[in-house]
Amino acid sequence: MHTDINIRWVHPEDAQDLLTIYGPIVLNTTVSFEVEVPSLQDFQQRIIDYSALSPWLVAEEKQVLVGYAYATAHRSRKAYQWNQEVTVYIHKDHRQRGIARLLYLKLFEVLRMMNYCKAIAVITLPNDMSIAFHRSMGFQQMGEMKHVGFKHGRWCSTSWWDFNLKDDSHPPAELKSMIEIKKEGAL
Repeated sequence: MHTDINIRWVHPEDAQDLLTIYGPIVLNTTVSFEVEVPSLQDFQQRIIDYSALSPWLVAEEKQVLVGYAYATAHRSRKAYQWNQEVTVYIHKDHRQRGIARLLYLKLFEVLRMMNYCKAIAVITLPNDMSIAFHRSMGFQQMGEMKHVGFKHGRWCSTSWWDFNLKDDSHPPAELKSMIEIKKEGAL
């Protein structure tokens, strides 16, 4: 279907292209609760820090970055360690083409290889398109947090969604590191 889309690991030098996607989201929407676009240096450091622990993938078409998805630790307490919060952003000119689905499918594949059990998505409300997308991917709504962020002169609520990556009726396996996964040739 999308033979022209290549999914690969992120590199720090992708930061400027990713900020081209992310910057307008920060400035013009409540999708992200950041209120200022990160500097290039800060975003490069974020890439280095996040991708050392969890998968961060980019989608490129004809060597142009059109989207990205990544996972981060959901919470810091030890019992939460088998959960990852997931995020996907697509360039405004490339939405509604199935790129987010491709990124999430590959991200979930890598998370399963790492032995994570659950992916969690947090969606700022209202956002019918994101809710429909996450439902189509198999996410289930867990609940809402009312008025937890203030941006663009108003209080924003979030909707929390989860997706089971593995059977949760058994104890989880030991987590694998990004180093192990990359050595195994996940992409």
